[in-house]
Amino acid sequence: MTRTLSIPGPTLAEFEAARAVVAHVAQVTPMESSRFLSRALGSEVLLKCENLQRTGSYKLRGAYNLISSLTDEERSRGVVAASAGNHAQGVARAAHALGIKATIFMPIGVALPKLQATQDYGAEVVLAGNIFNESLKAAKDFVAETGAIFIPPFDHPAVVAGQGTLGLDILDQVADVDTVIVPIGGGGLISGVASAMKQRAAELGRSLRVIGVQAENAAAYPPSLAAGKPVKIDVLPTISDGIAVATPGALNFEIIKNVVDEVVTVSDDDTARALVLLLERAKLVVEPAGAVGVAAILAGKVTNAGKTVVILSGGNIDPMLMQRIIAHGLAASERYLKLRIMLPDRPGQLARTAQLVSEANANVVEVLHTRHGKLQINEAELELHIETRGHDHRLAVVKKLTDEGYQVRILADD
Repeated sequence: MTRTLSIPGPTLAEFEAARAVVAHVAQVTPMESSRFLSRALGSEVLLKCENLQRTGSYKLRGAYNLISSLTDEERSRGVVAASAGNHAQGVARAAHALGIKATIFMPIGVALPKLQATQDYGAEVVLAGNIFNESLKAAKDFVAETGAIFIPPFDHPAVVAGQGTLGLDILDQVADVDTVIVPIGGGGLISGVASAMKQRAAELGRSLRVIGVQAENAAAYPPSLAAGKPVKIDVLPTISDGIAVATPGALNFEIIKNVVDEVVTVSDDDTARALVLLLERAKLVVEPAGAVGVAAILAGKVTNAGKTVVILSGGNIDPMLMQRIIAHGLAASERYLKLRIMLPDRPGQLARTAQLVSEANANVVEVLHTRHGKLQINEAELELHIETRGHDHRLAVVKKLTDEGYQVRILADD
């Protein structure tokens, strides 16, 4: 018997069949232990490194499974997708592997690495619109004109089945897992992973817990689950753009409300801290959307989890964005301090403040000194950017300066 739970969408047999298909292009990504996160959670934590998947994310699984199911006549028409990132690369790579023409519509301002990677996988890229919804409309218009097959990012049974193969990999690697933490955007990944894993666990006579994580500025699932139906929200700016989806997928929502145990949210500060931690401690490059599961642990949003697997869903991050996020993450971790100091305008003051910072065992990385602006004629303003070792060290640096009589103001990270 292949199904012991009443869950909409693919059966366990269909997940297993998808796994055999997806194995032609997707690799079984590593499972890494994390001592730091294990200490933070109070139980063993392992990282499922799907950021190391071909194309840099799990999206290849669902795209390949769906495109593989097309008839010869459908394949001859080519496939179309709209995406600003991982879905574009997944569709492009899957279509190339199957010898099918792919046309990908992307926003005009898409990050150059994502654009180049999609083209390198063999797709024709059309830049259309300034935001994703405009690119999506252009893709749908193209489908209507040409008859090409549209490949949705999450709301399709074959896509869900493909993404669920990741859950079967996890059970093979960590048979006694108690909790799985999964990022959520539209819901394609978590609906597949949760359904596949819970059906397999029920067949084995055991249980496990699945927790979804959304960016708090793009969290459509909590209000949708409360309302009992998909609810559209206004998406606010977030660094986790890969999971910034305004409305849950219809099929994904039906699966999630049946099999996902809890959905939590994390702030951009939480996510930036997680991204820095993964770089420093795990030596892993993870995009913000892929790091929200780690962020949930660091923010105390997950408790009583037992042996836990966190899915790092993607690693495609623009280096320029990474630079900004690292700075933001260091500030959020209180390891980067910006100070504005009012100085008397006389020789030696800049050197004196630098000496005091040095005596506090901190390091100045940037200095802005000016006599301009709304200052008295005998005043100067100094802005210092300082590396610190955390909360207590920050306080010690500020105290060192104020004890010397300087007026000090801590600036918010921007």
